Amino acid sequence: QLQLVESGGGLVQPGGSLRLSCAASGFTLDYYAIAWFRQAPGKEREGVSCISNSGSKTYYAEPVKGRFTISRDNAKNTVFLQMNSLKPEDTAVYYCARPRLRFTPVKNKCGIQEYDLWGQGTQVTVSS
Repeated sequence: QLQLVESGGGLVQPGGSLRLSCAASGFTLDYYAIAWFRQAPGKEREGVSCISNSGSKTYYAEPVKGRFTISRDNAKNTVFLQMNSLKPEDTAVYYCARPRLRFTPVKNKCGIQEYDLWGQGTQVTVSS
């Protein structure tokens, strides 16, 4: 069964850190880019960061550049999102996703239309 499972969300104060994990199963993670998206209440789902299948290419949305770091451990079938210096505007449900096609390149955005396998999401709340 193809599956992505996110974990690591929670409540954190502004300026704090969280590390999200995305565990993949049912397919060979090595062949696929992975992306993190987020959706805040009343807003559209937006691409936060994505990483190529090898990990050599990454993309970050402007609001998170310099604060978030995406990485992957293909041997452990897991992709991570390290989030530092968190702000209240980072509050959202965070989803990891896999694209439809193997070896989808990572370019200048994480195109949501390319991704068709989604996790259930993990809530991140940044509040004092």
